[in-house]
Amino acid sequence: MALDLDRVREIAERVATSSGLEVVDVEFRGSGAARMLRVFLDKPGAAGGDPLAGVTHGDCANFSREFGTILDVEDAMPGSYTLEVSSPGLDRKLTRPAEFERFVGSRMKVTTRNPVNNNRHFEGRLESFHDGRLTLDVSVASKKSRKKMGAAGVEEGQKIGIEFANVEKANLVPEI
Repeated sequence: MALDLDRVREIAERVATSSGLEVVDVEFRGSGAARMLRVFLDKPGAAGGDPLAGVTHGDCANFSREFGTILDVEDAMPGSYTLEVSSPGLDRKLTRPAEFERFVGSRMKVTTRNPVNNNRHFEGRLESFHDGRLTLDVSVASKKSRKKMGAAGVEEGQKIGIEFANVEKANLVPEI
């Protein structure tokens, strides 16, 4: 029996929703005895700046127990595997438009597929996300990122527009 990752994701989303959580990502890695299923969870509304509003250890433990039981009962994961459940972390990966909308106002690093202003690497504050286009204020970039961005310019208030379809990779930059 082959692994149906869509079915596993559907089960994860069903369990998460019943617990007031949301599934950020589901990954399956490895082979043989070293197979690992990773589920990243978050709480809707946790981006509001309250550090205590995120996923707790108890949330992960409860989800893991319930999800693992359902996977076994429904035989959705053939063979042996290790289940790992966690939050996406402070430097979480952003992949869906809804995540960009949710994190407007946050700092992030973005790598594009095709160059924008002769550059593929950007750091800045997400000013907006509308109609499949994100706008970054790159004037808040770190020294290291400013050097990488070079020709893209980092003058005060400099903004870069990037099409969502051109985003290869995006991660939040923790602000502590």
